[in-house]
Amino acid sequence: MEYTEIMVRYGELSTKGKNRKSFIDRLHGNVAKVLKDYPDLVMRPHRDRLHIQLNGEDAQPIMEKLKNVFGIQTFSLSVKVSHDFEDVKAKAIEMMHEGWKPGMSFKVGTKRSDHSYHLDTNQINLQLGDAICDEFPGIDVEMKRPDIKISVEVRQDGIYLSYLTVKGAGGLPVGTAGKAMLMLSGGIDSPVAGYLAMKRGVDIEMVHFFSPPYTSEQALNKAKELTSKLTVYGGNIKFIEVPFAEIQETIKSSVPEGYLMTIQRRFMLRLTDMLREKENGLAIFNGEAVGQVASQTLESMAAINDVTTTPILRPVATMDKTEIIRLAEDIDTFNLSIQPFEDCCTVFAPPSPKTRPNIEKTRKFESSLDIDGLIERSMAEVKITTIEHGDHFMEQQQEDISTLL
Repeated sequence: MEYTEIMVRYGELSTKGKNRKSFIDRLHGNVAKVLKDYPDLVMRPHRDRLHIQLNGEDAQPIMEKLKNVFGIQTFSLSVKVSHDFEDVKAKAIEMMHEGWKPGMSFKVGTKRSDHSYHLDTNQINLQLGDAICDEFPGIDVEMKRPDIKISVEVRQDGIYLSYLTVKGAGGLPVGTAGKAMLMLSGGIDSPVAGYLAMKRGVDIEMVHFFSPPYTSEQALNKAKELTSKLTVYGGNIKFIEVPFAEIQETIKSSVPEGYLMTIQRRFMLRLTDMLREKENGLAIFNGEAVGQVASQTLESMAAINDVTTTPILRPVATMDKTEIIRLAEDIDTFNLSIQPFEDCCTVFAPPSPKTRPNIEKTRKFESSLDIDGLIERSMAEVKITTIEHGDHFMEQQQEDISTLL
């Protein structure tokens, strides 16, 4: 059967009242970014549906992308027929032949935006149900949990039929809950934290610290590739590269070993907060999980958070590592995260970091450093790029290496 459109149903947007239109507009924009490689599609957002006209495009790859876009509850392939009810019957029966197997039950559900149509909702349900029962003798009708639901939408330009409903990602459209910064390492946890933030509608901008020559171009590209993985959920993401080598070298030469990690993280948080203010963000997200490493004990978190009053949100804070890994596998970041490219946290990690750093001692050790000068020089070299859905960095890197060989 040749389908003419994909009908997208919204998730939590139905509860948004006066803000509903802005949520729908944002979802429409996010879908357009994710489907940018399909220029022939025509999208028509409405109050309770987003209609994507296929115009001859293959529906399958488009549906695979729609599964990941936050804000979508379900979607269905639809076919447009004329207002002639005999045509509607014929197409509904064709759909049943396509999807029905012996033992399956069915129901018909109708919505009418064109109230001038000569049949009302109940008449359409009854007459279409009778036609299907005549075609499939003995078929069961189940109103609560049917195996197949023939959905009918009566519009002014025609009648649209669908039967296959695909579950979407749910959540809220990315960007409807405001902007925040995500401290992105090359590990497993921070991309998962980013995914969870985006699911609640947060427009995240990635802040990645790198320390050449101690960290490589491969490590930077890995972080960019992780960012690209997350664009499937809502479109483009800003990627902010923050040079950190001078700060780490200075801390290593001036601060007791046990406090290296704590003071490094304080500088990271200061820089991220300055970027947040510059980018008009409202909060900072990271991938910290309570007790997972030395810098993630409650005492360490308190000592690190001491440098800002900005909300620090930790979506994976109470998750076990196995839970985080499972989710990383689900969102296809795990295999990339475990690639052995060093990040700036690992190359300068002390052998015995303080797990319970004292805030007063931390401030004292830090006071000997030129905090303002170090931050100013780092901020002057910050680089901001936009990563779009479909961008790749690791493959290009492999091609460059092959060329050299």
